[in-house]
Amino acid sequence: MNALCKLSDALGERGRCAYAVGMPLIPLLLAASAPALTVPAACAGKDGWSEPTVPQRIAGNVWYVGTCGISALLVTSPLGHLVIDGGPRDAGPLVARSIEAAGFRLHDVRWILSSHEHHDHAGGIADLKRLTGARVAATAANAAVLRTGIPAASDPQAGSLDPFRPVVVDRVLADGETLRWGPIAITAHATPGHSPGSTSWTWRSCDGGTCHRFAYADSVSAVSAPAYRFADHPAYLAGFRRALATVAALDCDVVITPHPSASGLFDKLAGKVPLAAPDACRAYAAQGRAGLDARLAREAAGQ
Repeated sequence: MNALCKLSDALGERGRCAYAVGMPLIPLLLAASAPALTVPAACAGKDGWSEPTVPQRIAGNVWYVGTCGISALLVTSPLGHLVIDGGPRDAGPLVARSIEAAGFRLHDVRWILSSHEHHDHAGGIADLKRLTGARVAATAANAAVLRTGIPAASDPQAGSLDPFRPVVVDRVLADGETLRWGPIAITAHATPGHSPGSTSWTWRSCDGGTCHRFAYADSVSAVSAPAYRFADHPAYLAGFRRALATVAALDCDVVITPHPSASGLFDKLAGKVPLAAPDACRAYAAQGRAGLDARLAREAAGQ
């Protein structure tokens, strides 16, 4: 293995070999020598939820393994990996394929996490769980829907959401609880609003001397089924505002969102804008507050 790591390092894949224990030598060499196709290039003119793309390292041990329209992240470690989100039902195998294309083994994925319990992000989790053998962890409100595949009646989008294949949830996390696996420590933050079970995740990733504070911040858009009015649900609205304050207070310099466009991820991956910003989470929360206020103004105007 030492010889493999030395050869991998010489080919420009420094640090990669530590996360590919047991991988055949030739695929690693091919990955090291082949020209890298980026997600932004592969998804040019595409934003479909189930349009496949290539995997791409974001920074350190964090990889994009989603589709052109829906995010999924792989966080790796020498002791096993975790995935956040699975895309819609037909995207589960696409996420699995991207994990393998990045040079990692499916059975080394140990945990699957969820941002929120809608079919476009959770629909692929059942297949991903089956393909990897990983366990699923979620917050309580999220887990309740994952286990049935039926959206909660309190969800603003109830009535306009598709059901999805139920998922066995192996661990329910409390708000603020940290899931630890090897060197990975990722914390769940309940941020209900876009859905009752909306969850944001934070962790730290280092590559050499460069460290980033990541937040996979859940959607903050105030969208709903046609007949729903946020103003008619004051308790839910108050919870939404508290969630936006929670997102604003997250300690992050890199923010990634379930819809990559919401955080400009592809521009970051293309190098058009910096990956990190000291106020990344505050800026994202401000975007959500502006959207919610605009939605309430339209409701007040009878629109």
